[in-house]
Amino acid sequence: VRGDAGAFIEFVQRQIRRQQLPPAMIAAVDELSLFLDAEVLASDERKESALQTVGNGEPWCELVLTLLADGRVLPALVVSRGQLPQPAELPDSVLLESKENGCGDDEIMELWAERVWRKHTECRGAAGAKGMLLLDCHRTHLSEEVLAVLSAAGALPAVIPAGCSSRAQPLDVCVKRSLKNFLRKKWRERARRPPRPDADSAALLQLLLGWLGEALEILGRCPEMIRKSFLLASVLPAPAGAAEASPRRSGDEQEELIAAMEQRLQIAGSRESSPELPEPEADPEALQRLFEGESEAESFYGFEEADLELMEI
Repeated sequence: VRGDAGAFIEFVQRQIRRQQLPPAMIAAVDELSLFLDAEVLASDERKESALQTVGNGEPWCELVLTLLADGRVLPALVVSRGQLPQPAELPDSVLLESKENGCGDDEIMELWAERVWRKHTECRGAAGAKGMLLLDCHRTHLSEEVLAVLSAAGALPAVIPAGCSSRAQPLDVCVKRSLKNFLRKKWRERARRPPRPDADSAALLQLLLGWLGEALEILGRCPEMIRKSFLLASVLPAPAGAAEASPRRSGDEQEELIAAMEQRLQIAGSRESSPELPEPEADPEALQRLFEGESEAESFYGFEEADLELMEI
């Protein structure tokens, strides 16, 4: 898997140089799913475990997070299930979309392209400019329609090979883990209080949006940590003269970065030990398709084939 990640990183860095992509147009995008167990929520004892970041069935809501290589955090898109009234207050850093039956992956990415990425390029005065998106491999099923929408918005997906997200996805380096712990801590604190009679799904969503806005505000004041996440993921080339870090050194630096981020979020020392789901095993044939022939252009949808240098592994 390390070799697969290395090949992907080398390819991404080459395209960044060739396309002359500025850090503000290089984004890491990923989802965080939240599951709310109504039965546990209604119980007298186990309320603290009612909100989880892994679960079965359809999630209560999906958070789409976006980091930029220049150290900024774009607004989070929150897609909630159920027809809920618009919250009285919505943080500036959060965009909400509520649907009775939720949204499929394709629709979520279309909403993200329209409400997050297109708005970002318009604010930069760079509408139509190309940018690169780092996406986990579960996005490889994106339909042609969605790819066309992303391309029209100047968003070109670079799909991270299976099993390589922990090394090559900047969001996995630090932010997602810290944010999960932050939300768990907030939920535990809320669950210990006496129940309120108005604690319905809409009220809980309002709480979640407030917590998320609080976390994003703090993350927005940590551009150096966001940039470090991209450097540790090796998406951006190391500074001139810097020695190549060993896996052990990179792992140590990642743990230090997470500790610093959690200190900023004021959750150091209260982290909940909950193992992450293991990455799926890499599929050699899928990786072969990813890096060879036509699949290479498909993995970087929107780049001209002439711009993509074929790569041998």
